[in-house]
Amino acid sequence: MSTPITFGDIEDRDRPLAVLVHGFPDTPFTWRHLGPALADQGYRVVAPWLPGYVTPVGRPISVGTYARHVLDVAARHGADDRAVLIGHDWGAQAGYGAVATRPAAFGRFVALAVPPMAAMAAGLFTYPQLKRSFYVWFIQQLGLAESALLAPGFWESLWADWSPGYDAGADLAELRRHVTADNIADVIAPYRASFNPDFADPDAAAEAEAALQPPPVPTLYLHGRADGAIGADILPDLTPFLPAAGSRAEILDGVGHFLHLEQPDLIAARILGWLAETAS
Repeated sequence: MSTPITFGDIEDRDRPLAVLVHGFPDTPFTWRHLGPALADQGYRVVAPWLPGYVTPVGRPISVGTYARHVLDVAARHGADDRAVLIGHDWGAQAGYGAVATRPAAFGRFVALAVPPMAAMAAGLFTYPQLKRSFYVWFIQQLGLAESALLAPGFWESLWADWSPGYDAGADLAELRRHVTADNIADVIAPYRASFNPDFADPDAAAEAEAALQPPPVPTLYLHGRADGAIGADILPDLTPFLPAAGSRAEILDGVGHFLHLEQPDLIAARILGWLAETAS
């Protein structure tokens, strides 16, 4: 596992901890805007690599593996009730599992681009969403998907579909540095584990189950109206799926799936504003 990216004095435990978790297909490099903004507001920030990125792990990986890793990172850095967890895409899904498994690990949670699973149940199998999610089904093709995803142009096209108009050149260069033929199977393993129990991590079954539960801590959910991965059109009123007091959901105009990269100042302002409002 590669060294996490940090912002602020990560050893200064007088500061509250923020754990920022990336998704697919990207890297902790995508937190280069939000990390410094949080550090400027007094947080110490760690952005870990998800298991399977950078180097192969040689064992099953599921969303439960991710959730357990997030909790391990939090414990390692002395998270307390001031800590905030921020996750994007698979990082958001890992976050649901982490806060449901151990609600005391984080005081608040921010999820970007992937709502609670129950909120998507009615829309996942509509025709428009099935078109958007073609890659999920393609990933189930063992041996074929690995080479196709690494072929020139695949990541570029996927990001262009998901975040129309965003120049992802720097992000994709970083992705290709770390995701190669050696570890691509691990990177896409959670997609396979979601549909085939043979790929699931047996040691993290409880965390994977927890990822299906509504978050029990105050949660801010942000979604881009132009998101080409999960269409805003399939989302219901999210209020019933965010039951903790202080929770809020917002659909933002003018941004897509990688909203924290497309409009970093806007997203930082929304997150920092909510954190200030919900501070105890």
